[in-house]
Order: sequence, then C-alpha cells, then structure tokens
Amino acid sequence: MTESVFSGKIWVLLDQKGRLIEDIDTDQIYHNAFLHITDISQMGQHALGNLEGWKDFPQKVRPEDILVAGRNFGAGSSRQQAVDCFISLKVGLILAPSFGAIYFRNAVNSGFPVLKCPELDELVAKQILETGDEIKVDLRSSEGSNISKKTPFPVEPMSAVQYDIHQAGSLFSYGKESAG
Repeated sequence: MTESVFSGKIWVLLDQKGRLIEDIDTDQIYHNAFLHITDISQMGQHALGNLEGWKDFPQKVRPEDILVAGRNFGAGSSRQQAVDCFISLKVGLILAPSFGAIYFRNAVNSGFPVLKCPELDELVAKQILETGDEIKVDLRSSEGSNISKKTPFPVEPMSAVQYDIHQAGSLFSYGKESAG
C-alpha cells in the first residue's frame, strides 16, 4: 500500500513570461532520441530534456518533489517513457489543470499520481504556488495546502478506481489483487 497524502517541494513549469507552460507534449517530456532505453532507472536523466529552460530538471529535482504544469500536460503520443522518467526520478506527483488523455491513462495504469487542479493558472498567477514552496496534497479529498504560505487550494480527488490502482502500485498489480 502506498501513501495517500503527498508533501514536497514544487517545481512550477513556467515560460519566460511567467505563465504555466501549456501543451507540453510527450516528446518534450522524453525525447524520442532516448526511446531505446528500456531500463526505467536510466530514464530519469532525460526527463524534460526537450523542454526549453528545463533541461537541467533531472539534476535539480529530489525524491518526493511535485511537478506543477499547465493545461494538457502530456499531449501527443502514447509514449510510456514520458511517465516512467518521473517514476525514475521518484517525483511524488504531478498537478495540472488537465492532462493529455493517453498520458493520463498511462500514469494511472502505472500507479503514478496525477491530479487535476483546474484553478492552477490562477494560483500560479497570484503567486499562491511558486517553485520552491512546500505543499501537501491529499489524493482522496479535494484538499491541497501550501505549507510554506499556509494557504489551502482545491484539487480534484482521484477517482476510486484510480486510487485503488495507485494503492496497488499499477494496473497489473491491481488486476492480480482483484482476481486473487
């Protein structure tokens, strides 16, 4: 069983104008030049390597840190490595207003927590959430909290099935538990 409350330092993916970067596609998350790598432990070093301004992310991020991204995060292909690279880095979870449909499903199937936060653009614009802040997010409620600034913020909770898959560790583990 895995945890249901995450806390960690956040990394807010901003463009040069200080806005959340939208439509980050799977090639920006994990470049196709590295698709030959099959060992998940080696994938992390290439995370966000094709996203301008974020190529050094793997050297900066620490286990349990939380990624905050713009709308439609993970757009594009069905590239599983775009989820696995964050698992490799032990990123705690990803918050975004919305996710690419295939990316979202790949993350859920992998037991990797991705949560929607529709008000994220406003929270970042008002500097309620900034890179370096410590936040806490409960996967089962609609509660997020910026610990650094003592400010609550809403998130959409995981569905019951997404939560059960997360708790099992992956869709395959969930299937084994359900069948047994």
